[in-house]
Amino acid sequence: MQRTMGKQAVEWLAAAATDPRTCKEQWDQGADAVLLEAGRLWDVLSVPEHLGLSAVDLLRRMQVRASGPVLVNCGARRVGFFLPPDPATDWVGPGVRHVGRGSWVAVPPPDRSTGWRLEWLLPPDGTGALYNPDVVELALREACGAPAAPVRVSRPWVERMP
Repeated sequence: MQRTMGKQAVEWLAAAATDPRTCKEQWDQGADAVLLEAGRLWDVLSVPEHLGLSAVDLLRRMQVRASGPVLVNCGARRVGFFLPPDPATDWVGPGVRHVGRGSWVAVPPPDRSTGWRLEWLLPPDGTGALYNPDVVELALREACGAPAAPVRVSRPWVERMP
Protein backbone atom coordinates (compact mmCIF):
# COMPACT_ATOMS: atom_id res chain seq x y z
CA MET A 1 0.00 0.00 0.00
CA GLN A 2 2.85 2.41 0.90
CA ARG A 3 4.45 1.94 -2.53
CA THR A 4 1.13 2.62 -4.30
CA MET A 5 0.60 5.82 -2.28
CA GLY A 6 4.17 6.91 -3.13
CA LYS A 7 3.58 6.39 -6.84
CA GLN A 8 0.29 8.31 -6.67
CA ALA A 9 2.02 11.13 -4.79
CA VAL A 10 4.75 11.33 -7.45
CA GLU A 11 2.14 11.41 -10.23
CA TRP A 12 0.06 14.08 -8.47
CA LEU A 13 2.99 16.35 -7.68
CA ALA A 14 4.64 15.92 -11.10
CA ALA A 15 1.36 17.00 -12.73
CA ALA A 16 2.25 20.57 -11.71
CA ALA A 17 5.38 20.43 -13.87
CA THR A 18 5.54 21.86 -17.38
CA ASP A 19 6.66 18.37 -18.46
CA PRO A 20 5.58 15.77 -15.88
CA ARG A 21 7.58 12.97 -17.51
CA THR A 22 10.83 14.95 -17.33
CA CYS A 23 10.07 15.90 -13.73
CA LYS A 24 9.69 12.25 -12.72
CA GLU A 25 12.84 11.31 -14.64
CA GLN A 26 14.82 13.98 -12.77
CA TRP A 27 13.61 12.63 -9.43
CA ASP A 28 14.37 9.05 -10.56
CA GLN A 29 17.90 10.15 -11.49
CA GLY A 30 18.43 11.51 -7.96
CA ALA A 31 17.58 15.20 -8.31
CA ASP A 32 17.17 16.72 -4.85
CA ALA A 33 14.39 18.99 -6.11
CA VAL A 34 12.73 20.26 -9.26
CA LEU A 35 11.03 23.59 -9.92
CA LEU A 36 7.26 23.29 -10.15
CA GLU A 37 4.83 26.04 -11.08
CA ALA A 38 2.50 27.24 -8.34
CA GLY A 39 -1.00 28.50 -9.04
CA ARG A 40 -2.35 25.70 -11.22
CA LEU A 41 -2.90 22.77 -8.86
CA TRP A 42 -1.86 24.43 -5.62
CA ASP A 43 -0.42 27.52 -3.99
CA VAL A 44 2.06 27.53 -1.13
CA LEU A 45 1.76 29.67 1.96
CA SER A 46 5.31 30.09 3.27
CA VAL A 47 5.71 31.24 6.87
CA PRO A 48 8.62 31.51 9.32
CA GLU A 49 9.65 28.12 10.68
CA HIS A 50 8.68 28.70 14.32
CA LEU A 51 5.19 29.79 13.32
CA GLY A 52 4.70 27.02 10.76
CA LEU A 53 5.84 24.21 13.06
CA SER A 54 3.56 25.47 15.83
CA ALA A 55 0.64 25.65 13.40
CA VAL A 56 1.30 22.10 12.14
CA ASP A 57 1.31 20.87 15.73
CA LEU A 58 -2.02 22.62 16.35
CA LEU A 59 -3.50 21.19 13.14
CA ARG A 60 -2.47 17.68 14.21
CA ARG A 61 -4.05 18.17 17.64
CA MET A 62 -7.21 19.52 15.95
CA GLN A 63 -7.21 16.27 13.93
CA VAL A 64 -8.03 18.05 10.71
CA ARG A 65 -9.41 15.47 8.29
CA ALA A 66 -8.22 16.79 4.95
CA SER A 67 -4.67 17.89 5.38
CA GLY A 68 -2.29 18.73 2.62
CA PRO A 69 1.42 18.57 2.09
CA VAL A 70 3.75 20.65 4.23
CA LEU A 71 7.29 21.41 3.06
CA VAL A 72 10.14 22.59 5.29
CA ASN A 73 13.04 24.62 3.92
CA CYS A 74 15.68 23.97 6.59
CA GLY A 75 18.15 26.44 5.07
CA ALA A 76 15.71 29.34 4.93
CA ARG A 77 13.93 28.22 8.13
CA ARG A 78 10.48 28.36 6.52
CA VAL A 79 7.45 26.08 6.39
CA GLY A 80 5.18 25.89 3.33
CA PHE A 81 1.54 24.79 3.46
CA PHE A 82 0.08 23.55 0.17
CA LEU A 83 -3.32 25.19 -0.36
CA PRO A 84 -5.83 25.37 -3.21
CA PRO A 85 -5.05 28.14 -5.70
CA ASP A 86 -6.71 31.29 -4.37
CA PRO A 87 -6.09 34.33 -6.56
CA ALA A 88 -8.93 36.37 -5.03
CA THR A 89 -7.23 36.92 -1.66
CA ASP A 90 -3.87 38.06 -0.35
CA TRP A 91 -2.18 36.70 2.76
CA VAL A 92 -0.64 39.43 4.89
CA GLY A 93 1.49 39.27 8.02
CA PRO A 94 5.10 39.48 9.15
CA GLY A 95 7.29 37.13 7.12
CA VAL A 96 4.35 35.63 5.21
CA ARG A 97 4.76 34.80 1.53
CA HIS A 98 1.90 33.60 -0.62
CA VAL A 99 3.35 31.76 -3.61
CA GLY A 100 0.84 31.51 -6.43
CA ARG A 101 0.42 31.84 -10.18
CA GLY A 102 3.55 32.97 -11.95
CA SER A 103 5.86 31.67 -9.22
CA TRP A 104 7.97 28.55 -8.99
CA VAL A 105 8.65 26.30 -6.01
CA ALA A 106 11.61 23.96 -5.52
CA VAL A 107 10.05 20.61 -4.58
CA PRO A 108 11.81 17.40 -3.52
CA PRO A 109 10.48 14.01 -4.55
CA PRO A 110 7.48 13.11 -2.39
CA ASP A 111 8.43 9.48 -1.87
CA ARG A 112 11.82 9.75 -0.24
CA SER A 113 13.83 11.83 2.17
CA THR A 114 16.53 13.71 0.30
CA GLY A 115 18.69 14.89 3.16
CA TRP A 116 18.83 18.23 1.37
CA ARG A 117 17.59 21.58 2.64
CA LEU A 118 14.03 20.77 1.56
CA GLU A 119 12.12 18.10 3.44
CA TRP A 120 8.51 16.98 3.57
CA LEU A 121 7.09 17.42 7.03
CA LEU A 122 3.86 15.96 5.63
CA PRO A 123 4.35 14.56 2.12
CA PRO A 124 1.58 14.56 -0.47
CA ASP A 125 -0.52 11.41 -0.27
CA GLY A 126 -1.44 11.29 -3.95
CA THR A 127 -5.13 12.10 -3.45
CA GLY A 128 -4.73 15.81 -4.18
CA ALA A 129 -5.73 16.73 -0.62
CA LEU A 130 -4.80 20.31 0.24
CA TYR A 131 -5.20 22.30 3.43
CA ASN A 132 -8.31 24.40 3.80
CA PRO A 133 -7.06 28.03 3.91
CA ASP A 134 -9.52 28.91 6.70
CA VAL A 135 -8.20 26.11 8.89
CA VAL A 136 -4.58 27.10 8.23
CA GLU A 137 -5.40 30.73 9.02
CA LEU A 138 -7.01 29.66 12.31
CA ALA A 139 -3.99 27.55 13.28
CA LEU A 140 -1.56 30.35 12.38
CA ARG A 141 -3.59 32.86 14.39
CA GLU A 142 -3.59 30.56 17.41
CA ALA A 143 0.11 29.77 16.97
CA CYS A 144 1.21 33.39 17.29
CA GLY A 145 -1.70 35.21 18.86
CA ALA A 146 -4.62 36.56 16.84
CA PRO A 147 -3.57 40.20 16.37
CA ALA A 148 -0.22 39.48 14.69
CA ALA A 149 -1.18 36.38 12.75
CA PRO A 150 -1.28 36.10 8.97
CA VAL A 151 -4.71 36.87 7.59
CA ARG A 152 -6.36 36.66 4.20
CA VAL A 153 -7.67 39.89 2.75
CA SER A 154 -10.24 39.80 -0.03
CA ARG A 155 -9.46 41.71 -3.16
CA PRO A 156 -12.88 42.86 -4.40
CA TRP A 157 -11.53 43.80 -7.83
CA VAL A 158 -10.61 40.17 -8.60
CA GLU A 159 -13.43 37.98 -9.80
CA ARG A 160 -13.54 34.38 -8.68
CA MET A 161 -13.89 31.83 -11.41
CA PRO A 162 -16.95 29.57 -11.03
